[in-house]
Parts: sequence; C-alpha cells; structure tokens
Amino acid sequence: MTVMETTAEAAETGTRTDVCVAPPERQRRPDGQDSYTISEVVAFTGLSAHTLRWYERIGLMPHIDRSHTGQRRYSNRDLDWLNLVGKLRLTGMPVADMVRYAELVREGDDTYLQRFELLEATRRDVKARIAELQDTLAVLDHKISFYADAGRPLASERS
Repeated sequence: MTVMETTAEAAETGTRTDVCVAPPERQRRPDGQDSYTISEVVAFTGLSAHTLRWYERIGLMPHIDRSHTGQRRYSNRDLDWLNLVGKLRLTGMPVADMVRYAELVREGDDTYLQRFELLEATRRDVKARIAELQDTLAVLDHKISFYADAGRPLASERS
C-alpha cells in the first residue's frame, strides 16, 4: 500500500493513519516484489549490512521477517521506513531520538502528540541550521566576490 493509497483510504473512512514513511522514492523497486534480502537492501539504500543489523539490534527497525532458513527478508514497508530513517539522519536527529520515535510508532496512535513534539523539535533544529548555513554562505559569497575582483586589473591600470 502506498502513502497515497493509505491517505485516500483514511479520507474515505474518516480515520488518520500515520504510515511513518517518507514520501515515495522516485526510483521504485521492482514492481510486484515485496521481499528483499539484506544484500538487495544494501544495493537499494547504500547502507551497509552491518548498519542494517545494528538498526535492528537497537530497535530502530521494526521486526524483520525471516525466511525458512533464517535469512532476513525486508518488505517494501521496511524500505520505506529506512528511507524515513535516512531523512531523519540528514536532519541531524540523534540516534536515541530516532529510536524513541520508532518506539512511539510501535506503541500506536496514542503517541501522536509525542511524535509531533519530537519531529517539531527536530524541525526547529533544522531551520536553525539552515539559517546558520545561509549566513555562512553569505560570508563565502562575499569572500569569493572579493577574490574574483582582486584578480581583475583596476580601472586606472586598464587605460
């Protein structure tokens, strides 16, 4: 089920469902497939197998299904979750907060307020970092402009 399908279904039933995934990726996985080995997930996500196992061990990943031989089998939902985790990592959210968020998701709908507050705090941090980076960019632009002009002959030297 896609985010759009889940949203449409929620609109029809009047319920709100937090699917806890980022918007769908532009480059999708093979159509009709919903079971992936750890090596396939490594190829899709760029994460290492060690990182995937660590995420599972610390509780950042939900329960991962296993094949009859004990190999991990990831679903599209797991890949969507990993996409969200990747976005949260880019925000600079501490791993402990990501694990807390995952715990809140597993606890159910009663935790919407705590999830909202956690994500809102992260959003504030991201906006502050963006403002700081914009200030830094302005300094760089000023310096680049100075050095670009420094290499040009002065008007008095051109005549």
